[in-house]
Formats: sequence, C-alpha cells, structure tokens
Amino acid sequence: METLEKNISVQRIAQSKLSEVDMNNIPFGKVFSDHMLVARYKDGAWQRPEILPYGKMQLAPSLTALNYGQSVFEGMKATRNIKGEAVLFRPEENWKRMNRSAHRLCMPQIPREIFIDGLEELIRLDSGWIPTAEQGSLYLRPLYFGSDEFIGVHPSSEYIFTVFTCPVGPFYAKPVDLLVSKDHVRAVAGGTGAAKAAGNYAGALFPDKLAKAQGYNNVLWLDAKELKYVEECGTMNMFFVVDDTVLTPQLSGTILEGITRASVIQLLKDHGYKLEVRPISIYEIQAAHHEGRLKESFGVGTAAVISHIARIGFSGEDMILPPISERKVGNWLKSQMAAIKAGEAEDTHGWMHIV
Repeated sequence: METLEKNISVQRIAQSKLSEVDMNNIPFGKVFSDHMLVARYKDGAWQRPEILPYGKMQLAPSLTALNYGQSVFEGMKATRNIKGEAVLFRPEENWKRMNRSAHRLCMPQIPREIFIDGLEELIRLDSGWIPTAEQGSLYLRPLYFGSDEFIGVHPSSEYIFTVFTCPVGPFYAKPVDLLVSKDHVRAVAGGTGAAKAAGNYAGALFPDKLAKAQGYNNVLWLDAKELKYVEECGTMNMFFVVDDTVLTPQLSGTILEGITRASVIQLLKDHGYKLEVRPISIYEIQAAHHEGRLKESFGVGTAAVISHIARIGFSGEDMILPPISERKVGNWLKSQMAAIKAGEAEDTHGWMHIV
C-alpha cells in the first residue's frame, strides 16, 4: 500500500517484525526496524523521498562510495518522554553537521525537508520500535553516499541518502578502558577529522583492534603533529575533571564536533562549573593523576551518551580513576541529560524535538 505524507511516498511492510524482538535483550546495532527512508539525487536535483520496507539495496561494484570512499553518516536516537511522546535530541544539529561533512567530501547539500521531515515520518511509522527508557532507545542512522557507476577519481553525480533505525541497549554497559595511541593517528590538520566520514572509522579499526587485544575498550587519540595533545576517543568526545575544573579539548579541525559535547559544555556553563576548553596534553593528565588531582574522566556522544572512563593506559602505565560513586560531575551530567530528554527537567534551550 502506498500513501503520501509531506511529499514522501510511503510503502508499508506487509507484516511487522516487531513481535519477534525481545526489547529487554537487544544487541547494539544488529536488529533493524521495519522501514527505511531513501532519497536519491540525480540530474542535479533531489527526487521525491520514499519510505520502504527495510531491506537490501541493489548496488553495482563500480559505485563511487565503494571505490573512493565518498560516504558520510550521522548517529541519532529517538526516545520517549514521560508523556509517552517520541522525541529527538537536537536533530537540526545533526542535519547541519551532515551537510558540513557532505561539503568536505564534495557532496550536494541535503534539504531540511528531506532530512527532518523524512526522519519524522519514519519514526511515526515505526514508533512501536522505540524501547522504554529502561530498555534503551531507537538508534537512527542517516547514511549518505555517492552512487555513480563509473570508475574515475571524481565527485559522484548521483547520490543516495537513506535512514534506517534499530532498537538498542547501552553502547557501553560498564565504565570504559582507553589506551592512548602514539603509533597511529586518527586525523591530521587539513584532513577530514571534523567530518563524520566513513573512511575515518575504517582507518581507526586496526589501532582499535590492537587496543582490544590488550584488554582495553577503545583508543584515545593524540594530535598528529606533536603526539601529546588529547583529541578524542573513537566513539566519544573527551572530558577530564582535574581538582574542581572540567577540561575538554578545543575543536581544531581534527576533532568531530559532537552535539552531545556542545550540550554538555552548555550545561556546565549554565550551572556554574569551572570549565576550560583548550589543548590538553596527555602529560598534564598523567601528572594530575600522579598528584591525586585527576578526579574523573568521561566520554560523551550520541551512542555513548555520558560514559565514565575507568582507566587510561599510557606509556606502560594504567591510570586508574576514582570509583564511579565518588564522581560528581559525570554522574550529575548523566542524570541531567536523562531528565531533559524525559521531560523531567526544564528544556531551557529548546533541545527536544517532539515527533
């Protein structure tokens, strides 16, 4: 059956798969919802978007994205507030960031009515897939890639923008262990580090594998020039609490401009926390740990939300951080963010978008 909502063609799945899913036991990123949004760009213009049953796409091996990496994506979540309404956290910022990433990779801009309106219609259609707050959330993956069938290093002339969703539990079920890498770097000045480009994540897979082999969860990246300034973790922006001051690296063109990061910075400012956004040397963090002044560290991101860091491995030493129960800043931020999303705390900045 095909209907039309907001100039979006909708083809509903014949039989929902929702009854087959145990929402109390959902692995992250392996169970997908009933429908997906697909919009195509060709002949210099965006075509009418479609919502289709989730499934495979027929793609040629000569695809630009497969051969030359012209691909960007976003990560978002849909949750329910205490009124039972489906809500998104700052979706306009995801739309803007995807277009910044697209610009860096020489891709056309995605119109707001395709990105935001398409998301809304997709979530309305699959609203039953949103888990309860105790179970998790509905993760949204906007994906945008070049779809020319032509071999040659050039920007694609055709593109596909799609959004698919999956119910998920916590990304990190317990505090995170990080290993500082001095043998590999994530991004260089003038590169694509500030873009959410698929290739950035491919380049991080090998160092991440090495870190996991040593018992860590992920890599903590340093700058490429001096190999001493903290940048980000592969899945999160980083924060440290030294004495009574919260520290986070400043954006330098090599760090992803996290939406959760910006929100955390705003909350800290709103509530009078001492905050410094500046270059942070890993040696400064190591010295603070040795002196007993490193009180906590946490990473922030869409999937991770607020995730406590348990230990940081650097130069053969493990910096073991204080117990989670003693951490004031990270625990407060975690509860405050959850309260805003649930509608239990005032949304003073208008971050929540009701679907």
